[in-house]
Amino acid sequence: MFPFISKLLDNLNDTWCDSILDSGVLPHAVLRVLIRRELRRRLDEITPPFPDKVIATVSAKDRPGLKAKLENMASPQISLLPGVLAPISRWSEALAYKMNFVETVRHQPIAVETDAANRQNYEIATGIMANMLGPRIKYSCSYYPTGNESLGEAEEKMLNLYIERLSLKAGMRFLDLGCGWGAAVLYFAEKIPGMEVVGFSNSRTQKEYIDAKAQELGLMNVRIITGNCTDYEFEPYYFDRALSVELFEHMKNYEGLMAKMSRALCPGGQLLVHHFCHRTTPYHYEDGWMARTFFTGGTMPSSDLLLYFQKDLVIKKHWWINGYHYSRSLEHWLENTMTRRERMMPHLAETYGEDKAIVWYNRWQIFHLASSEMFKTDGGDTWGVTHALFQKPGVSATCHMLAL
Repeated sequence: MFPFISKLLDNLNDTWCDSILDSGVLPHAVLRVLIRRELRRRLDEITPPFPDKVIATVSAKDRPGLKAKLENMASPQISLLPGVLAPISRWSEALAYKMNFVETVRHQPIAVETDAANRQNYEIATGIMANMLGPRIKYSCSYYPTGNESLGEAEEKMLNLYIERLSLKAGMRFLDLGCGWGAAVLYFAEKIPGMEVVGFSNSRTQKEYIDAKAQELGLMNVRIITGNCTDYEFEPYYFDRALSVELFEHMKNYEGLMAKMSRALCPGGQLLVHHFCHRTTPYHYEDGWMARTFFTGGTMPSSDLLLYFQKDLVIKKHWWINGYHYSRSLEHWLENTMTRRERMMPHLAETYGEDKAIVWYNRWQIFHLASSEMFKTDGGDTWGVTHALFQKPGVSATCHMLAL
C-alpha cells in the first residue's frame, strides 16, 4: 500500500491517476495528504527563482512580436560594480514575471474555453447545487466573521458585505455580471425592492431557476439576461452599480472586460469585483487534475492583478479576505455533498449520465477537498479572496436621472 501511495504522491497530476481518484477508493485523510503535497509543489513553482516551466506559461505562444517584447521586459543581471554581475533579486524576478503576465493577457481574448467552463460549472442540474450549497445557492466564498456561522448565515453575511461596499440603495440600477443561481440577485431584490436588479448569466438552467424563484417570491424588480460576456454589449450608461463574483477567474483580457463594464456604467458608477486569488503571484491553470476537470482555461489572479488594468475604471478601495472563509465554505459544501448523496444522485445522472454519476460524485468531493486545503494553507494568508471596488470617472448620479 505504501509504495502505491508514494507513487500517487509523485504523480498526482498525471492522467493515469484520474481513474484512481474517480473510483472513490482513497479515504479523505489520504487525499488531503496528497493535496497538501501538491500545493507545496505549486508554491515552489511560483516562488522565485522560477523554473522554465512557469516562465513558459506567460510566454507568447506563436506570437514572435510579443515574445520579443516580453524578452526585452525581463530583468537582466544587475551590475553592482564594474565587471561584477550579480543575479537579480527574487523580488525583481517576481515583479518581472508579473509584468510579463500582465502584458500577455492584454493580447488574449476576453475569455478562452468558455464552453468548457460552462459545462464544468454552470450548465448543470440545479438540483446538484441546491443540495451541495447553502440555502441561497451561493457558489462562491461566504463570510464567517465569528467562525460560528452556519453556511446559510455565512452566505447572507457575504451578501450584506456586498451591499455595504457598493452602497446599494433604492432608485439604483444594479447589474450582477455572472449571477450564478441568483444568490445576490434574489437577495438584493428582496432587501432593496426599489432597486432594479439585473442578472447576467451564460446558463439556461440558471436563468430558469432564477425566473421561477423570483416569481415564487413575488419579486417584480428582477430581470435575467443570458449571453456570452465576451461579445455581449450592455446598454451604455445604464447601471449605477455592478458586481462580479468569481467570474474574472475565467477571464484573460481584463482590460477588455473592464472597458466593457465601464461602457455599461454611468459616470461615477462603481464595480465591485470579488475574486479568489494568490496573495502575490498570478498563474494560469494549464495542466493537472483541476485544469482538466473543473477549471479548464482558468486563471488564479494575484490579489493586485486588476490594479494593472485601470484604463477605464479606477480603484477606489481594495480588501483582502483570509482564505479561512473560503475553506469553511468548502468544508460545509463537502459535508452537504456527503450527507445528501441520495438526493444528489438523480441530478448527477441527469447532468453527467447514469454511468458517470458516481464518478462525478467523487470528483465533486475531491474538488471541495482540494480547494479547502488550498485556501487554508499557511493560515489562509497565501490563497484568499480579494474585493476590489472600481469607479468610473465622472460626476456621480443615478443613471435614470442622467437620462432625464
